Amino acid sequence: MTNASPYSFGLDKTPANYVPLSPLTFLERAAYVYPEALSVVHGEQRYTWAQTYARCRQLASALSRRGIGLGDTVSIMGFNTPQMYEAHFGVPMTGAVLHSINTRLDATNIAFMLQHAETKVLLTDTEAAPVIQEALAQLEEPPLVIDIEDPLSEGGHRLGELEYEELLAQGDPDFAWQLPADEWQAISLNYTSGTTGNPKGVVYHHRGAYLNAVSNILAWGMGKQPVYLWTLPMFHCNGWCFPWTLAAVVGTSVCLRQVRADKIYELIAQEKVTHYCGAPIVHNMLVNAPANVRAQKQHPVKGMVAAAPPPAAVLQAMAENDFKITHVYGLTETYGPAVLCEWHDEWDELPISEQARLNARQGVRYHMLEELTVADPETLEPVPADGQTLGEVFFRGNNVMMGYLKNPQATQTAFQGGWFHSGDLGVMHPDGYVELKDRSKDIIISGGENISTIEVENVLYRHPAIMEAAVVAKPDEKWGEVPCAFVTLKEGATTTEADLIAFCRDNMAHFKAPKQIVFGALPKTSTGKVQKFILREQAKAE
Repeated sequence: MTNASPYSFGLDKTPANYVPLSPLTFLERAAYVYPEALSVVHGEQRYTWAQTYARCRQLASALSRRGIGLGDTVSIMGFNTPQMYEAHFGVPMTGAVLHSINTRLDATNIAFMLQHAETKVLLTDTEAAPVIQEALAQLEEPPLVIDIEDPLSEGGHRLGELEYEELLAQGDPDFAWQLPADEWQAISLNYTSGTTGNPKGVVYHHRGAYLNAVSNILAWGMGKQPVYLWTLPMFHCNGWCFPWTLAAVVGTSVCLRQVRADKIYELIAQEKVTHYCGAPIVHNMLVNAPANVRAQKQHPVKGMVAAAPPPAAVLQAMAENDFKITHVYGLTETYGPAVLCEWHDEWDELPISEQARLNARQGVRYHMLEELTVADPETLEPVPADGQTLGEVFFRGNNVMMGYLKNPQATQTAFQGGWFHSGDLGVMHPDGYVELKDRSKDIIISGGENISTIEVENVLYRHPAIMEAAVVAKPDEKWGEVPCAFVTLKEGATTTEADLIAFCRDNMAHFKAPKQIVFGALPKTSTGKVQKFILREQAKAE
């Protein structure tokens, strides 16, 4: 007698019933089913899905003819343009890995990344020529440079032997690209913006990119053929996987080189934009735009917000301006968004301020994320779902990175105990929704009490004069640390330090209120995240 299952034999994988998952198939299908539908819009440029597919195959063909193949790295210093979109398909069609560079990095960081990634080819926008030229000068073996000349660029010059369109002209639009033999094969490389030491290279695989692209559709309830405005940089976590998502839903990419409120509203009206993504700063910019600029928008628009937790006041203002906001959360290591504040219909009956409070929470796991928990960082024991007990947020699933390139120690540390350690601190609410309280390095410990900088910032955002706010720890002889707030006022608004401190004390426990207010612009990364490490140093000096 045998205990073997009858399903154990003869039901193996075959080409008929198993194909590795890859988001490249989304592009092929879009071009097959909707060849004449609009794929990419950039100023006067208009491409159909048939044209985009052909251009991506030409890029893959031209790169292959230059010896680019499995495991090679192709880097791109690009803005939100058709070339940047095409690189997300054309590069992995060769088996190579796409490395998108943050356009606001300095030459030293760029040089490190190009060398660490062993970049073979660099596609670079001419507007970035000065910093790229400086970075290339630091390399012993610089890569082949291909220039991108965009008619909407502002200045710059060529550095390479070929321009992008010249490269494409050498490629075959019918290039016979192949799916990866293994869906675990790397598809892209994204470097974290570390504040100390060299940045870490986060590696994505085809399977994770496929699954997170589909998760985006489900999380947002995206219908067929949306019109998506690229307010989010495509270099950031591969645009949160939305280049691949848009191919899956046959959507139109409306490109945007510079994030300006007037241009965003102009394109929303002109192209009938239905969706866009961005950090809280982008949404804050939109609700605070002049009335005549906002008046251009005549239809509802869906926005997705991530990065720092959005203040409830900003979410409320967006709702009042007919923007329906979906709140997501994730990290570079989770392919961008992997957690969703899933909306409940009964919340529609609540006051808008309460809706905004609920929507400011990070929420529950994405459809394709297997597990999400808040636990003790040492024991990995889940914290009580009481909305009070602080723990670290942990992820587990197929849309967690492969690991850090050439950094086994950091990879092992990040995956210790079989979970991805986010470094974010949060609570679990009784309804199972996660809410972030801070980065582990940002929490303020004052007289032995934990103070969430996010909580203090949310109160400050409710003050009518404040445009932006960020709170950090300031050393204090008596308490160890106390909150210090940095604020930017709305145009024409006035207030005082005493007024803001009093406002905070009226709206939260007194010990949590800032002890000092600093007025001025906030330092930010290119993706809109406030650079708190700079503010912490400034707070020490104040």
